[in-house]
Amino acid sequence: MAGEPKVPVGRREFLASAVAAGATSFIGGADTNAAQDAAHSQQVVPSDVALRVKALESVLVEKGMLESADLDAVVETYTEKIGPRNGARVVARAWSEPEFKRRLLADATEAIGEMGYLGAQGEHMVVVENTPGVHNLLVCTLCSCYPWPTLGLPPTWYKSYGFRSRAVIDPRGTLREFGLELPADVEIRVWDSTAELRYLVLPERPAGTDGMTPEQLATLVTRDSMVGVAKVASPQGGRR
Repeated sequence: MAGEPKVPVGRREFLASAVAAGATSFIGGADTNAAQDAAHSQQVVPSDVALRVKALESVLVEKGMLESADLDAVVETYTEKIGPRNGARVVARAWSEPEFKRRLLADATEAIGEMGYLGAQGEHMVVVENTPGVHNLLVCTLCSCYPWPTLGLPPTWYKSYGFRSRAVIDPRGTLREFGLELPADVEIRVWDSTAELRYLVLPERPAGTDGMTPEQLATLVTRDSMVGVAKVASPQGGRR
């Protein structure tokens, strides 16, 4: 009624209603109530971070400072063309060339740089080696610092608060949740990445890989093994 005070609507409530309204308008020719019911049942309001990213992208595109296609190309580069493949090549080379491995562990930035895998979000690198007695785990407790040039974009779980907090408090239990059960006598070292320094795990070379080429070895290396939440599995059937 006129004169009654308006009740403030929260941001997410407003967005939810906007999504529903947009869906209703989209369903042309349908019964209004049915369209509203369908929109209500199917609407999914993005997370706050996703909403902020979309809003920022819209403003930049509107002002002519960014093309959506350019942004899509950047995302595709890190998810499809880089992914963890660059890091896998680094690991495979270290397994195959003892001298490169020595230089990689002594100065990862220089060694990785000579392979052309440095860049934004990976300017300064440190490589830590897994051994039978030591297992390394990477995390960023502050946010989601991650070596993009070698591993691509960070997975959703790496950015989650649950992983960022538990990896430090209970690393053994965290690894168990990923399906990695380590013997009690294996030491677990947790490395906290920062905006200035990023880490990469050099996993143990699995058994049955003697005689494999660096290209073949690289196919065995996974992103999770270079973060430390998994080990590299032996090739099916093994090699002698």
